[in-house]
Parts: sequence; C-alpha cells; structure tokens
Amino acid sequence: MTEVVQSPGGHVQGQVAGPPGDDGEEQRIAPRFTLLIRTAKLICSLGEYLCIVRDASSTGVSIRTFHPLPQGVQLTLELPNGDRHPVERVWEKEGAAGFRFPVEVDIDRLLNNKSRFPKRAVRLKLQLPALISCHGRTAGVVIHNISQQGAQIESPLYMAIDQKLRLEADNLPVIQARVRWRKDSNYGLVFDDTFQFAELARLAAQLQGSCNIESGTWIPGPMDSVRR
Repeated sequence: MTEVVQSPGGHVQGQVAGPPGDDGEEQRIAPRFTLLIRTAKLICSLGEYLCIVRDASSTGVSIRTFHPLPQGVQLTLELPNGDRHPVERVWEKEGAAGFRFPVEVDIDRLLNNKSRFPKRAVRLKLQLPALISCHGRTAGVVIHNISQQGAQIESPLYMAIDQKLRLEADNLPVIQARVRWRKDSNYGLVFDDTFQFAELARLAAQLQGSCNIESGTWIPGPMDSVRR
C-alpha cells in the first residue's frame, strides 16, 4: 500500500512497499513518486522489451510488464528521452516487477523526461528478416527497429516516398504501410494501423524469445539465431 501525500511540485509521493501483498517490512527510504503512465523498455543481451514505469524514486522503480522477463541477465532501463539506467531486480510477479538503481538517479530528470530530442514513440531495435510487397514486386528486407506507429527497414528495392507496401515477417501480423522517408537503402515506414502498446510488447517477446512462467527459464526464439 502507498501512503499518499502531495508534493510541492504536484507529483504524488509516498513510501511504497514491495510487490502488492507483501508484509511491508522493507519500506523504501527515498520518496517515491507516482508517475503519469510512462512507456519505456528494458534492454539486455537477449533483446529489448517494452514496459510501463508506474512509479519511481531516486533509488528504484516499479514497472508494469506484459510477459515474464528473462532471468540471469543484466537489465538496463531505457526511458523515452534516451537515458539509460542499469537496474537490479528486487521482485517480479505476473504483470509487474520492481527494480533498484545501483547508483541514485536524478529523480527530477526522470520525472520530467527532459531531452534535447523531439518526443517520439519507444522503438525496439531488431535484426528481423522480413518480406515487402509493392506493385507486384517482392523483396527480402531486414527490420532494424519497430514501434507502435512504424518501422525502419533496409531494402534492396527502391521505393518512392508515400509508396504503399505490405510488410510480412514471422510472428508479426501482415502490416500495410507507407514509406515516410528514405536514406540510401534504409526506409522509414508508417503503419496504416498502429499497434496497441501491450500488443507490441507481447509480439516483441515472441520475436526475441519466450519465457516459461513457472520456471522462469528463457527459451531461445527466432531472433536468437539471427543475433548469434
């Protein structure tokens, strides 16, 4: 449970215990702030996984998850502004996890999401083989990153700006998209239909591996052979 008080800056703060249902013996010392829902991703040697930061302090965060997280690997939390923070897992249950920062972070920067870059959706970096089809032509491409709204691909097929195409890959639904930009053989695509955040999070887990919920063991997925 959280004892809520209003901070001068308008954030909701309080001492937050561990995972829901614990006995409350390990109350955190640092003030913890309930955030507006903030998308983020966890990065490790096995891939990148979407999550939502639910609350944070200078010493740790709790997040919403959409699948079990890989075990036995070092995780790094990347925020939308590009800031990265190594994290140590404290607890995990279905749909949630708690982490501590080995070194205290600037909580004001974390809360305000300060960045010199334009705001954009969280992107997952991949190296995923795929096919594109347009005007009766088909070509093999590589998806380098994907977000809720679009993707970056590398293609040997020349395409014009605003050209419509179909994108297909294992473990992804067939995607209708248009070319937004191009640079050499790299193309930025915008999807006709966007993904829900939770949907993309689960798809990312399928693309990069799967986890046995009961044992917590990580089972290699199609991306692991590409990565090696």
